[in-house]
Amino acid sequence: MDFVGRQKQLAALTARFGRIVAEKRGEMIAVRGRRQVGKSRLFTEFVSRSDLPHIYTTAVKHGPLAAQMEAFHRDARETATSVAGGEVLVDDTPANWSAIFTRLRLVAAQGPLVVVLDEFPWACEATPTLEGELQAAWDRHLQHLPILLILVGSDVTMMARLTQHDRPLFGRAAEDVIHPFDPMETAEALGGTSAMTAFDGFLMTGGYPKLVDDLRRAGSVRAYVTRGVRDENTDLVIVAQRSLDAEFPPDTQARRVLSAIGGHEVGHATFSSVVGGVDADAATAGVALTRSLRVLADQKGLVAVEHPAGATSSSRLRRYRITDPYLRFWFRFLEPHLPNIARGRGDVALAAFDLAWSRWRGRAIEPVVREALLRLAPSIPGMADVVGVGPWWNRDNSIEVDLVASTHSTVHALGTIKWRDRRKVTVTEVRELAATRASVPHAGHARLLVACPAGADTSAGADLVLTADDLLRAWTADLHLGA
Repeated sequence: MDFVGRQKQLAALTARFGRIVAEKRGEMIAVRGRRQVGKSRLFTEFVSRSDLPHIYTTAVKHGPLAAQMEAFHRDARETATSVAGGEVLVDDTPANWSAIFTRLRLVAAQGPLVVVLDEFPWACEATPTLEGELQAAWDRHLQHLPILLILVGSDVTMMARLTQHDRPLFGRAAEDVIHPFDPMETAEALGGTSAMTAFDGFLMTGGYPKLVDDLRRAGSVRAYVTRGVRDENTDLVIVAQRSLDAEFPPDTQARRVLSAIGGHEVGHATFSSVVGGVDADAATAGVALTRSLRVLADQKGLVAVEHPAGATSSSRLRRYRITDPYLRFWFRFLEPHLPNIARGRGDVALAAFDLAWSRWRGRAIEPVVREALLRLAPSIPGMADVVGVGPWWNRDNSIEVDLVASTHSTVHALGTIKWRDRRKVTVTEVRELAATRASVPHAGHARLLVACPAGADTSAGADLVLTADDLLRAWTADLHLGA
């Protein structure tokens, strides 16, 4: 796959290394991101484009110290010839991490150096004192040398804790997070496709580069799913399984909760619907769900807890959704059919996709549209001070509003999302939206907004219409709509 996107990250890394060279002082970054988001590819591209002297090594999962040392020695041999004084790195296999840090000090003393320690949590697992050893080496020598030390990890929880105040590297390592492609980067990777197709691709792949490339090769959304369900070893099927298995084995309660949330027909689950989807009695499931949500929402960031716009976090009106679009798609369309796919009946999964995809994507796109509107708001006349965009619904779900753009005390706009590319929003639909002004608190004078790829009838009466092209521009520097 050609390298696309990540221009901001590459520019930031280049600027950081330039500062290191100019000031002759080291810098350390702790980088986290879920598996398959392209962390390794980014840093490989960085050192390759810049032609910088570098060492790139990857720790061994569950490997003892000896295996970690052998891996470093092997990796160092591949790049040592491009590093001034690099022979000191490969004279023999180092005995421990302190020996490695000593060798890095000797090399960095001769010139600028980039060092990438990939899957750093695996190395820490084999050597519990590694963080302390690195702190000592950094404080005594490495920070005074022109070295960029990049610690990379897919265990996002461990990597986030790495720089907390009670850890050895507190105050020493900057933090960075590598996310999957955003919708615009997804569009670029797909090769100039339409905005709606780009959003569809984002909903299915979550912006994971490898999956996006598979979609590009397939040529269409349906062809991609057709290929993906042909057997149990395709990337569409196994990328999620591997990522989930690394954090949540299938028999854990958290995994069952994810399945119950993601398996909901339209992707918006309530507490009671999730309890009903967990294989346990109601009392036990309720307690387990509350406990699991603390992990999934607060620690892992995999689940979002939504309240009606303007409600406090203590409100009992709440919905749950999986934040990762690909995992949301996987739990809805693939996980229920894994047995069918394994026995060669991917056609069953494909039929289920054909039946439910259109309706599901109409709801799954909602958080993406909300993020786009929040990004666009400063460029929309009259909405520059908007600080939040969320949904609103009443207690019995008889009234629901897709978009509520507001400040802390005023609702600036109410919006409806009609995710269709052939039929425009009608006068009737805008009038129905206008009627909700009387129900949503502080919305009496709110503008009426429509988000629809097909647009709206000229007589519909909407104050602002956002097409898929408009929404996609939210992830570019050109945010002026001229509305």
